[in-house]
Amino acid sequence: MSNAPGSALGTILTAVVTPFDSVGTVDHDAMSIILEHLIANGSDGVVVAGTTGEAPTLTDDEQIELISFVAESFGDRLTVVAGAGANDTAHAVRLTERATNAGADAVLSVTPYYNRPNEAGIHAHFEAVAKSTDLPVVLYNVPTRTGVDMSDELSAEIGARNPNITGMKQARAGTPSVIEGLDLYAGNDDAFATAMDNGAVGGILVASHLVGTQMLAVAHSNDRATLDQPLRSFYDSLGVTTNPIPIKAALDLAGLPGGSLRLPLVAASASERETIADAMRVLDLLA
Repeated sequence: MSNAPGSALGTILTAVVTPFDSVGTVDHDAMSIILEHLIANGSDGVVVAGTTGEAPTLTDDEQIELISFVAESFGDRLTVVAGAGANDTAHAVRLTERATNAGADAVLSVTPYYNRPNEAGIHAHFEAVAKSTDLPVVLYNVPTRTGVDMSDELSAEIGARNPNITGMKQARAGTPSVIEGLDLYAGNDDAFATAMDNGAVGGILVASHLVGTQMLAVAHSNDRATLDQPLRSFYDSLGVTTNPIPIKAALDLAGLPGGSLRLPLVAASASERETIADAMRVLDLLA
């Protein structure tokens, strides 16, 4: 692996899609094809069953079976970070325990969404999650989806009091800043280069499905902005509608089996696909 200094999990961690077949079943064969592609194209690891993996529509059994499959089949070549968050602390603890037993290398745990706990509640939630596993836990702050923005000060305090909480995926708007005691992972593709300049150890990324090699080069460059600039129209195209709709369309356009989506997400429209295709054409990513 091409790990950044201080990053045990890797530099380029792809938040991998969950491919579904024509009847909506998780397609492990398609997942294998995608993972082989990621290994060959810059990814050090994957986040399985995260937001991009449509975790909200996976049953617990589907989620754990997918984590187990990836860990057993690819764990010797990729670090496997298990999405195991929930807005019910007891549920998050159960998922974390099961993901640990399924062979994950680490756990990604999102701030509780919709019920919008206060700081004391967020702290208690993550303390319970941390106690349920001996794996590294990466906190995930994504205010646009959760309705909660966990402050850097609270994140540092949670990390200081729970030694196996080791990292933060920061997906708030703007350039993320390093939090004392936590490895910082950029959670937005367009903030990756500047986050690395500011001391991030890597990114948990979506565009890396198709430009992982280029993003790895960005990470290890002394002139990140110059290498990142040609990728920015592709990053923008992946925001044309809700993630992971655009990246599944992009995988299809690249000849990779991203598969269908589960309701309430629907396939990209013709105009959305054309926006994505235009950005891919410039980078010679089309099949």
